Amino acid sequence: MKFIVSGKNLEVTDALKEKAVKKLSKLEKFFNPGTEVHVTMSVEKNRHIIEVTIPFNGVVIRAEESNSDMYTSIDKVIDIVERQIRRNKTRLEKKLREGAFMDENFTPDYDVPEEQEFKVVRMKRFAVKPMTLEEAILQMNLLGHEFFVFSNAETKEVNVVYKRKDGNYGLIEPEF
Repeated sequence: MKFIVSGKNLEVTDALKEKAVKKLSKLEKFFNPGTEVHVTMSVEKNRHIIEVTIPFNGVVIRAEESNSDMYTSIDKVIDIVERQIRRNKTRLEKKLREGAFMDENFTPDYDVPEEQEFKVVRMKRFAVKPMTLEEAILQMNLLGHEFFVFSNAETKEVNVVYKRKDGNYGLIEPEF
């Protein structure tokens, strides 16, 4: 695995980098050798935040943890990533071991203020990959988002899957 460790409002020491790489190396058994792992460490007030993003084959595993100690945050974020892999192991197993990796996989994240005048303050572009509804729900859960935009492999149309308050999922399909 290839580790890319960066810091935001924090200078990443060799000890922090070694600890993160050592802990994340335990995940090598799940991924092909060329997989990139992006680790971002930051400090906001008294919170030490670590974010781990592992893009592979059109799927992204992402975990974020904050704590008063960076070393504790590293331990906890590893647990979160392992839990995600274990929870979705059967579905992910096929994707984890196959083909080339895609680095350009972004998900939409819009921030709309509650005002009369709407102002777009953030815009993201992402590759829309054809996938089944089940794959889209899996991807949404891995990212920890409330909704996910995808190209439905069966209908060839852009759909939106979202998590409902009752714990179930909803699907929005275009009607022409």
